[in-house]
Amino acid sequence: MTISIERTTHPTNDAHALIEELEAELSEGYEAHQRHGLSVEKVFQPHIAFFIARAGGDAVGCGGVAFDDGFAEVKRMYVRRSARGTGVAQAVLARLEQEARAKGYGRLMLETGDTLTAAMRLYEREGFHACEAFGPYRAMRREQIERSRFFEKVLS
Repeated sequence: MTISIERTTHPTNDAHALIEELEAELSEGYEAHQRHGLSVEKVFQPHIAFFIARAGGDAVGCGGVAFDDGFAEVKRMYVRRSARGTGVAQAVLARLEQEARAKGYGRLMLETGDTLTAAMRLYEREGFHACEAFGPYRAMRREQIERSRFFEKVLS
């Protein structure tokens, strides 16, 4: 499968569909106050670079990287079920990391859910390590982040 990763700067139909699918999957296992993802409108802000993965022209995944003071954060990482296990997630994550490096960031952070074991295995394989809550998550109430897992990768 040939995978292409393209940056998109506005909320396309594919971006809407992918983020809606991600939210639908997360809502099956997490209450609204435990989901910290951005809406499609918030993904397209100046401090976020958002990418769509395509295979054979079809949108199969997405991910964004938000730039904050001192770190970059992976946002809205998702791969459609039909494309899981094909390298799409690794390709998206590599592109997000490349974007963070290009902007001079030394750390790439992320938050994910405690039941998303395949995602956590991917992050660990790609060099991420578990860490404490960071950035805006530190100010959240315990019940908002008790099902969150946090990861960090130092970019060399």
